[in-house]
Amino acid sequence: MTTLQNSQKHSIPRGLATLCIALLFQTTVARSDDHKHHDHHKHHHHASMVGPNGGKVIHEVHPHIEVFVTKDRKLQITFLSEAGKAISPGKHTVKAICGKRTSPTRMRFARKGQSFLSGQSLPNGKKIPTVIHIERGAGKKPSIIRLNLDLEK
Repeated sequence: MTTLQNSQKHSIPRGLATLCIALLFQTTVARSDDHKHHDHHKHHHHASMVGPNGGKVIHEVHPHIEVFVTKDRKLQITFLSEAGKAISPGKHTVKAICGKRTSPTRMRFARKGQSFLSGQSLPNGKKIPTVIHIERGAGKKPSIIRLNLDLEK
């Protein structure tokens, strides 16, 4: 009889603990799924947007930018309106660092029409780690964008 009472003593706290963990997990998963669904929907809309030159549109900065790799493997950065059309870069300036940390390629950009074009070509490879640094003018915080350029696609 004492064995039955001991197992009953331990089964009630275990059951409550299991129930509490299950409820906590369910609440966390529900909030997490809601958030992921919202972000996925938003990301899906942005992912489908292609820039005026056919490049990747980066939405993390305002105004948005298009990153395009030219045939001679140079980077072209174009600032975009909300409608996705090329706009004047104004007082913005752009720099980028591409490639491996041990031998980075530092890129300087010159204005070409309404875009910026790098003076250097991208380093060899199909997947190139890239950091783009956008200065917005005196006294304004610069934007830094980290991405991997995937040239296989």
